[in-house]
Amino acid sequence: MELTTHETLVPGESEAAAKLIAMLGNKMKKDAPPGGKIRRDAHPKQIGLLKAEFIINSNLPEDLKVGVFKEAVTYPCWLRFSNQNSPPAPDHVKDIRGLAIKLMGIDGDKVLEEEKHAKTHDFVMASADYFVTPNVVGFSKLITALVSGKFRLILYFLLHPRVTYRFLSTLKNFGSLLEARFWSVSPYLFGDRVVKYSLKPQGNEQTAIPEKPSDNYLRETMAQQLRTKEYCYDFMIQFHKDRQTMPVEDLSKPWKESESPFIKVATVKIPKQEFDSTEQQEYGDGLSFNPWHCLPEHRPLGSINRARRLAYVALSKLRHETNGIARFEPENFNIH
Repeated sequence: MELTTHETLVPGESEAAAKLIAMLGNKMKKDAPPGGKIRRDAHPKQIGLLKAEFIINSNLPEDLKVGVFKEAVTYPCWLRFSNQNSPPAPDHVKDIRGLAIKLMGIDGDKVLEEEKHAKTHDFVMASADYFVTPNVVGFSKLITALVSGKFRLILYFLLHPRVTYRFLSTLKNFGSLLEARFWSVSPYLFGDRVVKYSLKPQGNEQTAIPEKPSDNYLRETMAQQLRTKEYCYDFMIQFHKDRQTMPVEDLSKPWKESESPFIKVATVKIPKQEFDSTEQQEYGDGLSFNPWHCLPEHRPLGSINRARRLAYVALSKLRHETNGIARFEPENFNIH
């Protein structure tokens, strides 16, 4: 894979990525419920698949009119909120929460050859602004410990206190994911520049966690909230300014907003809706989200993303083929 001028190859990353894919594939099979379908290797528990609008700002300066942000238009999109734990755990267990966005109606060839002519574009985000390890080599070692049993995992955490601290710091509880902030964690091209993304709620509400939360209270709260009102997020970009303080290859170091403030480029509007049906849940479980499913102007950067390019395709293929489900890219909100 050809590197951009912003990237540096991490020694051993090809071997680490291959090992990671093999381990995660085996874990997916192991974590599958008896007689049930194989789930995603990460973020298998879907809190909600929502219909939304991605509204590009009408007053963007010329230097921000890049890729999907070239024109002041509104794209329909699917939003998938999720929990990272695998196998899935009750919502009150601290976890990293995910938000994946799939824009529809996006013209132009996409990066992945097998999805080159698709009319969709993905953004993948999480409820933390940094990763637990700097790069894919470190992440492969963490996953090796994770799949090797509790003793091996405890020993790993004792020998890697910084990773342990970062890991525990990313695990959080929320009263409602409609009020949570999300980050891309990893950097992306923005034309010939580099950015990270963030999605910030426009409101200031902070719903309390129930005193006796059910296993699925995040889904139940989301369904209740969207029956009565719409929710909006600011979609923002943060420009890379310094190689030392804002590294591309070390995702364990968040980029400080004091050094490079986020700039709003779009609004994500979630209208009032009913989403809590078995049919829509299954439809969302069948979708694939991949940061490499994008226009070249927004190409992912860094070793974690280079590994993702291989892993997301391989593991999605494993999941769909094992479950007997054909991969597809949606053209509209029709789930039938």
